[in-house]
Amino acid sequence: MNKKKPLVYFLCTGNSCRSQIADGFLKALGSDKYEVKSAGLEAHGLNPRAVQSMKEAGIDISTHTSDVINPEILKQADYIITLCGHANDNCPVAINDKAERWHWGFDDPAKAIGTEEEIIEKFREVRDSIKKRIMQFIAEGN
Repeated sequence: MNKKKPLVYFLCTGNSCRSQIADGFLKALGSDKYEVKSAGLEAHGLNPRAVQSMKEAGIDISTHTSDVINPEILKQADYIITLCGHANDNCPVAINDKAERWHWGFDDPAKAIGTEEEIIEKFREVRDSIKKRIMQFIAEGN
């Protein structure tokens, strides 16, 4: 019998960096166990530095799209995971009371300032932190 894979919905403000990185890692490392989607309160477009930092980690997210939260997917989600405080405070969760709701706060690398090297370094730092958290999520067998 084929059991439905739990749906993990990563949410963030613009669905451009953190939720895309989390989406990419969980698809790459756990797509056998989970169905993975991501969205934002708004769609800011895929951040090219997020794509670059993930490519360095061996994961291609260049075909991902930046999407606004879909109420139907939200209703079906087994896990709703917010990656920024703004999404955590503003996510419309009332329509799904069966989902496990978690907040994993990560700095917004898109707000990093400095040289190009300093900014991409911030993306790498956030990417690596998200990867650690994803690996923990999979290991815990949620």
